[in-house]
Amino acid sequence: MMPLAPFLPLIYRVLKPSFPQCLWSGSTNSKTIALSFDDGPHPEYTAQVLTILDRYNITASFFWLGVCVNRYPNIAQAVSRKHWIGLHGYEHHNFPLLSPPELKQSLEKTQAAIYSACNLHPTQVRDVRPPNGLFTPKTLKLFREWNYRSVMWSVVPEDWVRPGVNIVVQRVLQQVTGGSLIVLHDGMCGGEDVADIIQILIPQLLQQGYEFVTVDSLWNSQPIMANHYK
Repeated sequence: MMPLAPFLPLIYRVLKPSFPQCLWSGSTNSKTIALSFDDGPHPEYTAQVLTILDRYNITASFFWLGVCVNRYPNIAQAVSRKHWIGLHGYEHHNFPLLSPPELKQSLEKTQAAIYSACNLHPTQVRDVRPPNGLFTPKTLKLFREWNYRSVMWSVVPEDWVRPGVNIVVQRVLQQVTGGSLIVLHDGMCGGEDVADIIQILIPQLLQQGYEFVTVDSLWNSQPIMANHYK
């Protein structure tokens, strides 16, 4: 399989202006960045991530699979005490392959799982990141109709194929800039390395003067889009 990593920054530059209703990144005039994690919660990898985030007092954003929330509600609850929570679908199915009723059910089942585990009302959990970053204009239209916010990315180091901790760190450091929205994975694919990655990455980014914020903060830095979704 051809590695995607070299092409992802190019894809981002094409897609961002084409789909401005999505959150791709924050303000480039700021030193704020958002660290996000997909595919959890996981009993081992997510717990390791939490320990490191707490050590550096970093607030991150987690995009969850509903099936994993139902499996590990205690881990989900621990994350939700401090961090921002979003949706990644109930299972890791590509959204364009689902019918509108199936997609709606996938999101609502995930919200219900989060409410049960974390007592977060569905109106508090409406940021959606599509699995594999795959969506269509119709997908985004449905999100808007159902009052969800579409969250994408600007830095994707392809950690899920496990190219090596140092390579992932190097890719992030090469691409990061003010407003970056970084995607790592704390689930079954890529989660094995995630703690080692952020243990190296976070101190270097702090040393460069970056401030870690949540996805919600990035939304709020774009007043037109933020108000559109209120």
